[in-house]
Amino acid sequence: MYQRIENVTFIIAFAFYVVSALLFLIQISKLSKRVEKVGVLTTLAGLVLHTVAMAARTIGAGRLPFSNQYEFALSFAWGIVLSFLILFALYRFGAIGAFVLPLAILVMGYASMQNKTVRPLMPALQSIWLTFHVGTAILSYGSFALACAISVIYLIDSKRTSEHKILAEPEVSDILSYRVVVFGFMMLTIVIISGAIWAQKAWSRYWAWDPKETWSLITWIIYAIYLHMRLRKNWRGKHAAWFSIIGFVSVIFTFVGVNILLPSIHSYVN
Repeated sequence: MYQRIENVTFIIAFAFYVVSALLFLIQISKLSKRVEKVGVLTTLAGLVLHTVAMAARTIGAGRLPFSNQYEFALSFAWGIVLSFLILFALYRFGAIGAFVLPLAILVMGYASMQNKTVRPLMPALQSIWLTFHVGTAILSYGSFALACAISVIYLIDSKRTSEHKILAEPEVSDILSYRVVVFGFMMLTIVIISGAIWAQKAWSRYWAWDPKETWSLITWIIYAIYLHMRLRKNWRGKHAAWFSIIGFVSVIFTFVGVNILLPSIHSYVN
């Protein structure tokens, strides 16, 4: 029963996100500004159904949906949409949804291609650290996806005249991206620290240069350079936007590429 609820709500949530993305695309194309409210409501409805799908998975599996590629992708997409809605609640920039929701749709599409079989947790995963470590990873990755989308908007707006800009001022995109990166960076720092503590408890070592660990560190360094250059050198504009995008490419490789191309003890986690 729970699996059926999960599958149905997953599909409907996916459909809502597609509709929302189309509505926000209509908004930024200037065909109609009235669609923003409908787009936000549709996105919210999709998130509610998405949450139901995750809850059904949790009840059916008897644990949080954090233990394999499908479950992490499901949660990752949820984090992306949640980050967008929180940003909208704070700043009322619905147009960002035209760039954020396609990312969530792609991640959900990736999730749909993964094995959905519920398996018992391996002994190393039977820890409270799983929830803390992967939960903060979802918040971190979702924030970086949002920052990437905002940076793309900045690059587009920087080449447009005032009447054709997606957001009123490019500086708005720049500062928003920076604030979201700061939050994502803090979460990623917690991810790495909690992972090290968990590794010590599970395998008696804090760090083993596993591919997933290594690429998480590379991603952390990219964003650390971004923040350092911004604070110390007042690095803004196109350079900062491109660095934010490069950082998210590293996030995607850490999430997908490592599991496909590099053998890792983390492959069964995400």
